Amino acid sequence: MTTPHPAEPASSLDPTIAARLKRDGAGLVTAVVQDATDHRVLMVGWMDDEALHRTLTTGRATYWSRSRGEYWRKGDTSGHVQWVRSVALDCDGDTLLVQVDQVGAACHRGTDTCFDGSELPAHVTPVTERNV
Repeated sequence: MTTPHPAEPASSLDPTIAARLKRDGAGLVTAVVQDATDHRVLMVGWMDDEALHRTLTTGRATYWSRSRGEYWRKGDTSGHVQWVRSVALDCDGDTLLVQVDQVGAACHRGTDTCFDGSELPAHVTPVTERNV
């Protein structure tokens, strides 16, 4: 069961950045986390205004845990720290791209990425057969 996000907590996020965000019903924005060096997608997390503020101002990735109902700074308990290299907001304002230097495993299962070994069977059209 997912713990709902608390009603808009006070945040020090720059109001011009906050105005650009399009949050879901729980006040959260999706954060896609990418390795800054090899560009692999490491994980997906959730941020509210305060988590984004902490991420932008501390240099460490901070998320809102929907399952625990609390903020968590990646690496505080596991030692698998995410050092922020850049944060970008997509054109719709509803997704963040967080590029990090990952120390240790990114996934709570102990793997480098949360997307290891989870490929679904998808039809791939050969380049020579692609008609636009």
